[in-house]
Amino acid sequence: MAFHASLDMHFWLTRGMARRLGVNLTEAMHQGLLTRADFAQMVARCRTCSDSQRCLEFLAEHPESISEPPEGCTNAQVLDELRQLVNETR
Repeated sequence: MAFHASLDMHFWLTRGMARRLGVNLTEAMHQGLLTRADFAQMVARCRTCSDSQRCLEFLAEHPESISEPPEGCTNAQVLDELRQLVNETR
C-alpha cells in the first residue's frame, strides 16, 4: 500500500509542478513532445527526491503559475525544456 501511495503522490507532484509552470503533460504527450516512458521517468525521478514535503508545501503556497520549480527539483530541467517546447507550439 505504501508503494502505491508514494507512486500516486509523486505522480500528482510531477503533474502539479508541470501545471504551475504552464505545461499540461497530457497535452504534451498528445502533441508528441513527451512520451509515456518520459513521463514515467519524470515520476521515478520525483520519487528519488528525499524532500517531497517541501514540494507539497511549495505547491500549496503557489496555487497559481510559477516561473520555476523549487530549488533542487529533480525534474527542473525537463520541465523547463517542456515549457519551452509548449510555448513554441502555441
